[in-house]
Amino acid sequence: MFNDINLDEIDLTESPPEEEPNRQYYFMAKCRELIRRKKEELGHPLSFCIKTFGCQMNARDSEKLQGILEKIGYIKSKSEMSTFVIYNTCTVRENVNLRVYGRLGYLHALKKKNPHMMIGLCGCMMQEPKVVEKLKNSYRFVDLIFGTHNIYKLAELVTVALEQNKMIVDIWKNTDQIVENLPIDRKYFFKSGVNIMFGCNNFCSYCIVPYVRGRERSRRPEEILEEIRKLVNDGVKEIMLLGQNVNSYGQNLAHSLRFAGLLEQVAGINGLERIRFMTSHPKDLSEELIEVMSKYSNICPHLHLPVQSGSTNILRQMNRRYTKEFYLALVDRIRSFIPDISLTTDIIIGFPGETEKDFMETIDVVEKVRYDSTFMFIYSKRTGTPAAEMDKQIPEEVIKERFNFLLAKVKEISRDKLSRFEGKIMNVLVEAVNEQDPSLMTGRLANNLLVHFPGNASMIGTILPVYLNCCNGFYYIGSII
Repeated sequence: MFNDINLDEIDLTESPPEEEPNRQYYFMAKCRELIRRKKEELGHPLSFCIKTFGCQMNARDSEKLQGILEKIGYIKSKSEMSTFVIYNTCTVRENVNLRVYGRLGYLHALKKKNPHMMIGLCGCMMQEPKVVEKLKNSYRFVDLIFGTHNIYKLAELVTVALEQNKMIVDIWKNTDQIVENLPIDRKYFFKSGVNIMFGCNNFCSYCIVPYVRGRERSRRPEEILEEIRKLVNDGVKEIMLLGQNVNSYGQNLAHSLRFAGLLEQVAGINGLERIRFMTSHPKDLSEELIEVMSKYSNICPHLHLPVQSGSTNILRQMNRRYTKEFYLALVDRIRSFIPDISLTTDIIIGFPGETEKDFMETIDVVEKVRYDSTFMFIYSKRTGTPAAEMDKQIPEEVIKERFNFLLAKVKEISRDKLSRFEGKIMNVLVEAVNEQDPSLMTGRLANNLLVHFPGNASMIGTILPVYLNCCNGFYYIGSII
């Protein structure tokens, strides 16, 4: 593991190794020396600030970036007036791209006042060729541009940027390489995400992710299990297994272990109190996985199962590869094994060609499944996806009307579903001081519901029994037992 590496012992007079991760250890040592000299030249420490846009995968990538930057001598800061600012970007929706361009204008003004400032852009947005071209032509003040496949190369790329003093662009379109054993700085000491795979093979017609994250690449199970054991030994109580579609884990590996088998091995790790995972594609959720979830008390009774639409016709246009009937039957099988499981979902409203009948099919699914909570998204045309070229784009006023109708239905069902826990005592992982009321703490039940209760910061990271006094919509007010 990385903690066993001594950067002081690396001979920088030699050429950098070709094999990974030794090549990155070499550049960490070299970059650390460059940062030390820069610090002496400027007369103050060099700081960095990472702003993360997007999903849990991006958040985990930012922890890796942060770990590398701290190892090479930068000091963490929350201010965009830092010596080095990195935007780890998302590109699922085009309005996120526009936000990034807007923030770059602000950074440009800061850089004019501080010419030693470096600006880096990485993540999904950088995997779009048209974005990179726009940056190269109109945002020449950006120092470093790299994609999702080569985040592990940060120290090497920073070294080149410091030595050459020009824009460095390093984008890989296709790679199956996964580099292990690099530094990571976790945001939380008591919980952590763990990547089990990267990329996506599903090509839903509305989604840009497979084009920017690449095809599925699964990590070796022994690497995943070893990482989790070390996290548990370091005090981590809760692990979230991450992938664009965890249910298809292992399909590109030589061995026969699939996600259900991996999850069972993770559940058997001593000291691991909670296990979560996301995201699950319904078409790949196996009977074996449901059985494993029902067997182990440390696998959280919560499943995020995106339906996207209740209409089989729209699901076909979305290239989801399941029907309404298949989805409802799957929910029945899940609840037959885990009756009180918390089910959550994603729904897209206003997909091209969605008729009133199609929309009412979605309402029917919501009424039949009765989700604990639903994440609703208004369809927005995403350039570069097949759906953007489809006919029958839905008028904005129709979409808003449907959105409001579904929102009212979802709220009504959620209030009824979530109130079933009132008066019960349930274990809560305490996560933070409440942002609105510092006399309260905020934590999560195993089923992912939020609970606010009187307490103090010394409770953070512990699992405590809490009496659930009342349900206020999507959260509970409780009291320590």
